[in-house]
Amino acid sequence: MSLPQHDDFSLPRRAFSIASIAIATGLLLWNIVRLASVEDLWNWWTPLVIAAGMLAADFLSGMIHWAADTWGSETMPVIGRRLLHPFRVHHVNPDDFLRRRFIDTNGDVAFLAIPVLIAALSLPAGGAWLGIPAVFVTACCAIGLLTNQVHQWAHMSRPPLVVRVLQDSGIILGRGAHRRHHTYPYAANYCISTGWCNRPLASIDFFRRLERAVTLVTGLVPRHDDDEFQSAAVGWVEP
Repeated sequence: MSLPQHDDFSLPRRAFSIASIAIATGLLLWNIVRLASVEDLWNWWTPLVIAAGMLAADFLSGMIHWAADTWGSETMPVIGRRLLHPFRVHHVNPDDFLRRRFIDTNGDVAFLAIPVLIAALSLPAGGAWLGIPAVFVTACCAIGLLTNQVHQWAHMSRPPLVVRVLQDSGIILGRGAHRRHHTYPYAANYCISTGWCNRPLASIDFFRRLERAVTLVTGLVPRHDDDEFQSAAVGWVEP
């Protein structure tokens, strides 16, 4: 038997993903145009706030990635097959990710970004300093929307030239940095948007400390389900 693969997308699920991407993209553009039209919003601090938003998106990608890799079971109702199973498959058969199309890759992230982008429209855009939250959230969503696409590019042996330049310059997650995550037990470099947070978080042992705290409170064992899936997958590999 062959390695486990990601579930194929049904027609309704693909339609859902297309709608999510279209709505999220429209909302993002709406936020950007709204902010760009405010003259006194563009100040010396604007690039710093944008960078902070990008950093926040990377940190959030790491938290979600860590949580899905470390806790829960693919047999859980609702999120098990829909969310956790793809993470289990991805560790055993990472190349299968490249089989997924743009719509399949980015639909779920777009759906999650929609309520945040709607909320961002209610934030004040004018009045100089008052616009900081709106700029921050919009920058965070702009990078967050690309998270899974950036992740997929990090798995390509030959990504598009522009992408390769961004990877090599450290603006987005690079192939080498993400390759370190795919070394068993898959417990490093969780941040997959820009990858900027990986080294600082590793330097303070952030995720291991967090795991110990969760285990202390709940008694749960980190990566228990992932390890079981990994062991079972060995029997699925063709000799």
